[in-house]
Amino acid sequence: MSNTTETTEDNTSAENRNSRDSDTRDLNVRKKAWQRPSILPTPNPKDGFSFRWVRLSMLNQQDVRNVHSRLREGWVPVTKKECPEVTLLVDESQKFKDNIVVGGLMLCKAPTEMVSERKEHFENMTKSQMHSVDNNFMANNDPRMPLFRERSSKTSFGRGD
Repeated sequence: MSNTTETTEDNTSAENRNSRDSDTRDLNVRKKAWQRPSILPTPNPKDGFSFRWVRLSMLNQQDVRNVHSRLREGWVPVTKKECPEVTLLVDESQKFKDNIVVGGLMLCKAPTEMVSERKEHFENMTKSQMHSVDNNFMANNDPRMPLFRERSSKTSFGRGD
């Protein structure tokens, strides 16, 4: 008879327990550390476009060459009407009054496909240059005194006698 009472007590205590799913970790989450806000505002993402800040001037001197090269690459200045969320910090005294200019930088946009093609082009260029440097360096390799040698290291734990 005592077996049935023990079984009943075990079932009721199991029913009274909270499942792990009901426990939340919200109380244990760390507070986010304060971060300095970005100087440049971030425009809301738009499908099919990437944004970039293009330098107009540096040290109070216009950088026309940089602006023209970015425009030839395919970057298009963003107007204030396209991104009204960014126009709070715009400098009105600039030469480009219809565009978004903050601190000598102008917000531009380009199709995402073009940006990824550009990135791929420069990655291929970098790989080609690294391959050339490696080949030039290894041309001086002598088997009697190799430039590269596989090395291994060991970590041991214990008393350091």
